[in-house]
Amino acid sequence: MIKGLGIDLTEISRVGELASKHPQFLDRVLTTAEQKQYHGFTGQRALEYLAGRWSLKESFAKAWGTGIGKAVGFQDVEILDSRLGKPVVTRSPFAGRVHASVSHTGSLVMTEIILETD
Repeated sequence: MIKGLGIDLTEISRVGELASKHPQFLDRVLTTAEQKQYHGFTGQRALEYLAGRWSLKESFAKAWGTGIGKAVGFQDVEILDSRLGKPVVTRSPFAGRVHASVSHTGSLVMTEIILETD
C-alpha cells in the first residue's frame, strides 16, 4: 500500500550556488557516506549528484507529509547510488519500503519518492 508520494524539481545551478556560497552546505545536506560518493565525481556530474540528493530528500519529506526540516531533516535520510547508479535509500525514519527515482537535464533534476508498506 502506498503511504506517501513526493516529487521535486530543482535547478542544478541554484544548488551549486548555495554550495559555493556556504561552505557548511555539504555537511548540512549530505551524510558522510553521501559525501564520499560526491567526492568521487567532478564538474557537472558532481553538481548533478548534489542537486539530486537535495531534491530526493525534499521528495522524501513531501512523501512523509511534513516538508524538510519539520519532522525530517537532510541528515535523517541517506540515499546512495548502487554500483549500477540507482539511488537507494539506505536510511530513513520510514519503516516500510522506499522507492527513489532521479532524472537530470542539463539544468534541472527531477526526483520522486514512494513510501510503501505491506
